[in-house]
Amino acid sequence: MHSGMIGKVEKAHRYAEQRDRFHIDSLALTVSGENDSHRVTLDGAAWRCSCDFFDHNATCAHTMALELMLAGMLPAGVGISESDAA
Repeated sequence: MHSGMIGKVEKAHRYAEQRDRFHIDSLALTVSGENDSHRVTLDGAAWRCSCDFFDHNATCAHTMALELMLAGMLPAGVGISESDAA
């Protein structure tokens, strides 16, 4: 590995420890649930999930798990309260 790359790897590790540097505007991924896999997207402050529960409740275990994992990195207005997380 050349010296320039070593510096970039070190910088990447510093950035990864400073989550407040990152602000997610949109996201698309697949969550492997207990019964099936579900497509979850975030566009601005709007979640979507392909699971049936989300269709009826505008939230689900898949979106809530992502909110917990990405705490502090999501757009304003996206997130669950601590009482909802319990």
